[in-house]
Amino acid sequence: MQGSPAWIYAIGFLAQAFFSARLLYQWIVTEKAKKVLSPPGFWILSIFGSYLLFIYGVFRNDFAIILGQLISYYIYLWNLDMKGLWRKLPVVLKSILLLTPVAASVFLMRDIPAFTATFFQNKNIPFWLLIFGSVGQVLFTFRFIYQWAYSRHHHESTLPIGFWIISLLGSASIIAYGIFRLDPVLVLGQSFGFVAYIRNIMIDHLNKKHLSNEE
Repeated sequence: MQGSPAWIYAIGFLAQAFFSARLLYQWIVTEKAKKVLSPPGFWILSIFGSYLLFIYGVFRNDFAIILGQLISYYIYLWNLDMKGLWRKLPVVLKSILLLTPVAASVFLMRDIPAFTATFFQNKNIPFWLLIFGSVGQVLFTFRFIYQWAYSRHHHESTLPIGFWIISLLGSASIIAYGIFRLDPVLVLGQSFGFVAYIRNIMIDHLNKKHLSNEE
């Protein structure tokens, strides 16, 4: 954990704990129903985890992490709205959730030369590794873009099979990036998800096979 204070890693591990909890919760609900579900709790825990991991990425001066969270964060909010929970939140809380990532990004980029030097010319992260990590984050985050497009087309919040396949590929890339970065938060956090991703693929396959046999 060389290079960052323990409290910064604590924020990152807490964020990953929320992400792990969302997968565990979704997995339990799915196992009980014997089909892949998209429960509201999954999206609530996602927002908490993303919020904290964004903060972690800022403290770690890691553009790859920040990029991934900026893309997925608002998709979590959209799914929360699809579940009918967003409209129930107080206006103040809605404003905080909507504006915090934007405000933080504006703050970070208030000095473009300094921002470039910190994130793109970081001596602790070779440029090729930054590109590799960013591609991994984009691939991993693309699963939620795919999920959003699929859910919007079907007019409901759902977690289709493609979401889990992309999750596997993206997670593998981020684990590799985390190993190069010697970042235990990324490695441990992503490793847990592998089992859940594979199990959801299996459940989806078994459920479709069962439905096919009934026809």
